[in-house]
Amino acid sequence: MTGTLDGSTVVVSDPAEGSQIYNKGYYGVPQKGGGLKLDLMEATYLVDSGRLTVKSGRKQMTAGDLLRLAHKSSKGFEIQYLVYRELRQRGYIVKTGHPPLDFRVFPRGGAPNKTSSKWWVAAISERSTFDLGDILGNIDRAEEIRKKLMLAVVDEESDVTYYNVRRHLPKGKLGPVDIGRKAEGIVMADRVIVTEKKAMEALRRDHSFGKLIGPILQLSLIEAVFLAELGALKLKDGKTRRTVGLETLKRRARRLQPDFELRSATFKDLKGRGLIVKTGFKYGSHFRAYEGDPDRNHAKYLVHAVPEHYKAMWPEVSRAVRLAHGVRKNILLGRVSTGQVEYVSLARHRP
Repeated sequence: MTGTLDGSTVVVSDPAEGSQIYNKGYYGVPQKGGGLKLDLMEATYLVDSGRLTVKSGRKQMTAGDLLRLAHKSSKGFEIQYLVYRELRQRGYIVKTGHPPLDFRVFPRGGAPNKTSSKWWVAAISERSTFDLGDILGNIDRAEEIRKKLMLAVVDEESDVTYYNVRRHLPKGKLGPVDIGRKAEGIVMADRVIVTEKKAMEALRRDHSFGKLIGPILQLSLIEAVFLAELGALKLKDGKTRRTVGLETLKRRARRLQPDFELRSATFKDLKGRGLIVKTGFKYGSHFRAYEGDPDRNHAKYLVHAVPEHYKAMWPEVSRAVRLAHGVRKNILLGRVSTGQVEYVSLARHRP
């Protein structure tokens, strides 16, 4: 079948040929009086797959010629084309989306003007910046019209990795923290210890605070600050036995851990959602969060606390998602903004 290059589109003038192309994949836009108009993305793929010949004057255009032409006028076309091509080869109907999203993807068996699209897809280079604010904006736009947002990240070898991304509300099974008594904590260098047996039992009983090291309960500084703010922990200096105020403990924590406030805000929010929260260091994250007793349940979430204007490079994000997937946990980014925490879930997906 033959099409003619007309600026930034390709026109298939023959009504029968245009109808055949459209009916076998819903490519292009049917024209009045017959024929079909294709954008350069569709035309390049059809030439690439041997289903269309495109002429510009007397010259027959190759898929490479069309790619170079589109590259001149459309920023990021080569990345978008790789995603388009991959989705088409998987058997999906793909149509151009509205910026900043690149494609609308229909479920298998679906078609434009017959069924709603299933995904909104953004085509992204692995070298681009992961901007959480922009992604949240795209999530909101997709949710407004009841679509799923899918990020398609293209690596330097032109392979595509897909990610489902959405807002998430983690929730555990525990009620509010109520220790029932005030414990005494001894402030050491970078942790707080509790030695009184009944106090240790109260702290461990429902919310599993700290870790038992022989006959001593060790609390992290984040746990100690949280409990002190609740009025469940009074603090003494390990050397002088003098009382340590809450603000003094916070200053020490900030000195040892510059992002302490960020982590502390996320810890407090997760506890308010009924979760048991432990360090996620061994998994390369800030926290691991359990819906119930850690002795009976595996952690459901790995949580990384991030600032409001969080940006990263995609390889860093890919590592975090891959690691969480490998240990069968969900990775959440906890975005802290003016004391509020909102969570974004990222998961690899195979469409």
